[in-house]
This record gives sequence, C-alpha cells and structure tokens, in this order.
Amino acid sequence: MTHPRTSPATPGADTAADPLTDHAADTLTDHATGTGPRPAAGPSEPAPGTTSPGTAPPGTAPLAAATPAELCDHVTAGLDDPVRGWLRRALDEAAAHPGTHGPISVWELRIAEAGRRCGPEQADAARVLILHAARADAEALSRVYYQGTGAERRAVLYALPHLVPGPEGLPLVEDALRTNDTRLLTAAVGPYAARHLDAHQWRHAVLKCLFTGVPVDAVADLDHRAEGDTELARMLTDYAAERTAAGRTVPADLHRVLTLTDPPGHPLRARRRPRLSATDGKESRCASSTPTST
Repeated sequence: MTHPRTSPATPGADTAADPLTDHAADTLTDHATGTGPRPAAGPSEPAPGTTSPGTAPPGTAPLAAATPAELCDHVTAGLDDPVRGWLRRALDEAAAHPGTHGPISVWELRIAEAGRRCGPEQADAARVLILHAARADAEALSRVYYQGTGAERRAVLYALPHLVPGPEGLPLVEDALRTNDTRLLTAAVGPYAARHLDAHQWRHAVLKCLFTGVPVDAVADLDHRAEGDTELARMLTDYAAERTAAGRTVPADLHRVLTLTDPPGHPLRARRRPRLSATDGKESRCASSTPTST
C-alpha cells in the first residue's frame, strides 16, 4: 500500500525487530537583524564514555559517506555465516534483477527483511547495500521511501549520495527535514543534502538539528558551507537570544556553528577538524555482488 507523500513515520514506527541504536548502526570505521551580543560558549562534550545520539564513535565515518565496499566489510564482520549467506543471496538477486518487476521487486522484500535478518547494528548498512546492488534510481528510491518504515527511509537517505547524481532526490530530504525523528534527520543532512540543498534550505536544516538535538557532526560539509555565512550567523544569534529570553539553555553545538560562520582568519574561528578516512584498502567480501557506486 502506497503511503501519501507526507511526513515520514515517527521513531516508534519501526518494528521491534529493528530497534536501531542511535549510534551503532548509523556509523562506520560524512528575519530581522539579529539583536543582542554573541552568546557565550557553553560545554559541548558529552559525559565520559557516552556518545550523543546520531554521532559517530571516534575514528569512524558517517554511513552515508562510506563506499559500498566499506559498508560490506562493516556488515559482514558482524554477521554469522547463515546471515552472511542471506545477505549475499539478497545482493545477488538485486544485481540480477534491478529495477521494478511486478507490484514489488524481490530486492524490496529483502530490504523489508533486513532488520529481522541482520539485527539492529547492521540493518541500515545492509539495506543500503541492497539499494546499491539494485542500482535503484530516484523513482525506485522514492517508492521505497514513501512505502517504507522509518528504518527503510533512513536507508534511502543514506543511499542517495551514490545513486542519484542530480537533485531528483531532494523531495525525500525535504520530507525528512519536516519531521522530528532525530535518526531520520541525521540521515537527511548527509552528503546529498550538502550538495543539493540551496542556502535557505540548508540553513534551516542546521537550525532543525539544533532544535531537535541532532549533533551538528551529522551535517555533511558543515565547515565549508557555514564559512562566512553571515545570514546563518544572524539566524543562530536570533535563536540563541530567543532561548535565553525564554529562560532556556542554548544548545552547545550552536556556539560551534556560530564560530564557523566567522570569516577565515577571524580570531574566534575554531580550528578545522581533520577529515577522517574510512577506507583501509581491504578488498570487500561483497565486491562481486555490489556494483561500483557512481
């Protein structure tokens, strides 16, 4: 049954077989003039031994930025032999029968099975691999997104950067950004959004992350797009002033983004974080089933 083109399912819409943890499966190894002074910086680090929801553990790269080979190594390393065999067969089926066949394609059924088969820590990556193997285009991705659970919609958003070179997938990102599902928002602000959202939409996506508590580490290309963005700085200052006036805490991530909006060389500008490489040069165990991404 096709879902109407409305806001995606809430976090509770996923089945019990796919209770994706906030960090394990989403990562690998990506108005008027502002008033009031620049808000003072606050604490930004999570408690020792904890990870903020939607963030990547140290030394890892976002799932959306990983190549199919990296995803495959990540998934297969955590599966036992029977499930590994199921995934290989699913990828072979998708590669052999891409596109749409009848009311629903066999690879779409495998996407629906992934949570039950692969478990919560590998389900997202397994779904993305199946989408890659099926060479799903914008039309197929839209069908999976609007008919799918929250977990399946996340997988579509993670797959967009490699499968849709143009802006045809933007309606899916825009739909996800209208929700308050933090896991869906985390997937929506990846590399595809960084490439295709216009300045107005992108600024509001950053504000949405701050409003819902999605760590700005999830926002792909944040340093580059925020650099020297005076309009974003004004919006952040306004938002901080509104929260302060209401007696509410200003999100710590807001101060980080506000500093990034300073022009290069500004004395308050934070040091850029080094880019992390997710590739280790190892041959993928699923390379024979998964086509090279575009």
